[in-house]
Amino acid sequence: MITDDDSSLTDSQTPADDKHSKRHIATHRTLAVLPTLCTLANGLCGFLAIFFASRIPENAQLLWHWTPLTTGAIFIFMGMFFDTLDGRLARLTRHTSNLGEQLDSMSDMVTFGVAPAYLVVQLVAVEIPFLSEQKDHIFDRIALAIACIYVACAALRLARFNLNVKSNLTTDHMSFEGLPTPGAAGTVASLVLLHQHLLANELANESGDNRWITIASIAMVAITLLTALTMVSRLRYIHLANRYLRERAPIQYIAIIVAIALLAPILLQEALATGFILYALSAPTLRLAGTIPFRSRP
Repeated sequence: MITDDDSSLTDSQTPADDKHSKRHIATHRTLAVLPTLCTLANGLCGFLAIFFASRIPENAQLLWHWTPLTTGAIFIFMGMFFDTLDGRLARLTRHTSNLGEQLDSMSDMVTFGVAPAYLVVQLVAVEIPFLSEQKDHIFDRIALAIACIYVACAALRLARFNLNVKSNLTTDHMSFEGLPTPGAAGTVASLVLLHQHLLANELANESGDNRWITIASIAMVAITLLTALTMVSRLRYIHLANRYLRERAPIQYIAIIVAIALLAPILLQEALATGFILYALSAPTLRLAGTIPFRSRP
């Protein structure tokens, strides 16, 4: 007979079985907490990205001579790692819940919505547009407005994704409607990393040519706007992990992944920026290719 005391044993249980059962329950509860911890770590990475990016470069003595913007971009990539990990752990432990979905969206909003936009306005050195009597330049107004558009589009993208999941509109999980927020944030963060890398090389060479910095700033603002618009577009983006790595991957895919993993560190900043830009352009390119009539050979 089972009493109200959880520690009591049934007639068929032994002390060893009861000890094993309690250990199993404790392990199960621990595994259930891990996805939540990873989701919170994702959100904290977004906060740390904003914190470090707000530091004054002249006063920041960071490890490995990283700039504040470099450190902020790296924390965005760390948030991407935790965002991927929490989903895998939730499915592995079978502990997906509405609370986890809402917490994941809030963390994504900080790390992939607010933090990238803040990095952009810091990168192009936006002063105080609209409210300043002295330093109110038109470029600062445009850059701040586009950063606000990016944040708004990220919020809309996350809300639409949650609604689609609840309506079972994304049953195959093989593609996304609109550029995912991690992909958009990765595009912005990788370009920030590349900018800081090239800037460090420029300062080390002491060439004194700053024209490319102005061009890069304008391009950064334009890319941020395009990235924001693709997040709320109807373009279909391939879910790379589920499409190519969900089941047993063909040997050619494994060879390509190994080759990329070995070659990317040679030019890491350039490789990251190229990879994310190609992914961001993949859906518009496929859409455009599908609408172009190709003349058949006679």
